[in-house]
Amino acid sequence: MTRAVVFAYHNVGVRCLSVLLAHGLDVALVVTHRDNPKETIWFDSVAELAALHDIPVITPDNPNTPEVVERIRALQPDFFFSFYYREMLKRELLALPRQGALNMHGSLLPKYRGRVPVNWAIIKGETETGATLHYMTEKPDNGDIVAQQAVPILPDDTALQVFQKVTVAAEMALHACLPDLLAGKAQAVPQDLSQGAYYGGRKPEDGVIDWSKPAQEIHNLVRAVAPPYPGASTRLMGKTMRILQTLVADCVASGAAPSFYVKDGKAYADCGQGVLRVVRFELDGTETSAEEFAAQHGTARLEFNC
Repeated sequence: MTRAVVFAYHNVGVRCLSVLLAHGLDVALVVTHRDNPKETIWFDSVAELAALHDIPVITPDNPNTPEVVERIRALQPDFFFSFYYREMLKRELLALPRQGALNMHGSLLPKYRGRVPVNWAIIKGETETGATLHYMTEKPDNGDIVAQQAVPILPDDTALQVFQKVTVAAEMALHACLPDLLAGKAQAVPQDLSQGAYYGGRKPEDGVIDWSKPAQEIHNLVRAVAPPYPGASTRLMGKTMRILQTLVADCVASGAAPSFYVKDGKAYADCGQGVLRVVRFELDGTETSAEEFAAQHGTARLEFNC
């Protein structure tokens, strides 16, 4: 029986671990993360799935310590699989599995290597993304590709909706290639790294809206960081405003400074170019409808404070 050590977290970790178990792999150990109490945990638990199947679980802060390396070496794994695990595996670890170490990445590599690839793909206005299974090297997301599965990004899809599609894409890609991989017949294709780039992680402050940008760019930002992510933010009337959902409106901006207003019971924002309909928003921490906002503050245009 093929033996694997799995490094996994998040929904992709749960679904891909499920695929390995369905194909009869001996998963000797699962390495995962402790949930961060400061992070919104909206996703499923790899640790719970492993416990259900009586698989040992460890949660080291650093998987590359001598203690962890020796524990894994003693298992004599055939494969490593990394599914949305957040720490880099270094050379000593990567040399242990006899048949290779593979990672599932949430983009169509070589595009969007690095962190939060789903969010970046939406911000950049992509119309498709997907999941890629590739061999791991010390440099992230640049190893040979074993399998890919594309999914569409529709014009109003949020990051959560796209991430759900990417999770299914990861499951499909792994399920389809695993028999050949286990039999040593999988064909690996080198990446043309010139066709993509690395992207870093994102912080809540990266969601501050620059209203001088075109409406489409702002719409992409809003949907890329919509809940359960921190959301796009701005300032109005000296208060913090979170823009949770928008649509690109088929109308012309007033030409004045970027502003927020209510018309015919709907909220709008004039941008540098074009207009957004603001479908959902919070003001000072409270979600408010367009009608409620108009009743309290009127329908006149109010300039954003940023």
